[in-house]
Parts: sequence; C-alpha cells; structure tokens
Amino acid sequence: MRNDVLTIRPADGYAGDVYPELAWHWVQSGEAVLVDVRSDAERAWVGFVPEAKPLAWKQWPVVDVNPEFDAGIRAIASTGLKIVLLCRSGVRSVAAAQRATTLGIEAFNILEGFEGDPDANAHRGKLGGWRMRGLPWRQN
Repeated sequence: MRNDVLTIRPADGYAGDVYPELAWHWVQSGEAVLVDVRSDAERAWVGFVPEAKPLAWKQWPVVDVNPEFDAGIRAIASTGLKIVLLCRSGVRSVAAAQRATTLGIEAFNILEGFEGDPDANAHRGKLGGWRMRGLPWRQN
C-alpha cells in the first residue's frame, strides 16, 4: 500500500479521515468494523460491501436522521473496535462520525465514499471511491 493511503487525516469532531484501502486493511486485520451509512435503497441499487454493517444515517424518503442510529452504532461499537463509516461520497459519513464521537465512539470517515468524488461533469465512479479502488463489493 502507498504511504499516502496509510495516513489518517486529522478532522474536527471525530477520529479522522482515512482512505478506503486503510479502512479495508483495518477491517481485514480485525481492528475495525465497517459501517455503511447509506440508505437501504442506495445499497440495493448501487451496490454494497458484504462485510459492512448496514446502518443508515438517513433513510429515504425522510431526510431526518435515522432515530435508530444511536442505538445501532452503540451496539456495533460494543465490540471495542474502531468504527469506519462509508457513505456515497464521504459527506453523510462525516456527520455520522461526528455523532458517534459525541456518543464516545472512536469513528473514522472513509474518504471518497463508495462512489468516489465527482468528475468535471459531476459523474461519480471515475475518481476514487471504494468501487474504483477495487475493494470488495457486490450488486444485487
């Protein structure tokens, strides 16, 4: 793995930002639990990481925070492992990491998310992200 993807970027309000490769390394080595905070519909339509624990930050069509998030993240964190949070682009996972941190949980955001950063035409899937980096995922 390249050195740049092994770096934890400092962040305000949560443990930090990590690249997908480091998050996956932590999961594979038993240091962390991967939590997918996208909605059920997103995981079904766009794809999912089989090893990830699904726990939506917001569940469509409602745009409010999932009222079950706190209990769910506490249950997942009861293992004592780091929590690495994955969303579409790395925005909702920041909010979820901040919330988890307020609950006393060590939580990291996965940079670029599942689909990667938008390109010049605002299309995702070509600039980074879990899928483009060749990490495990499936689609229904």
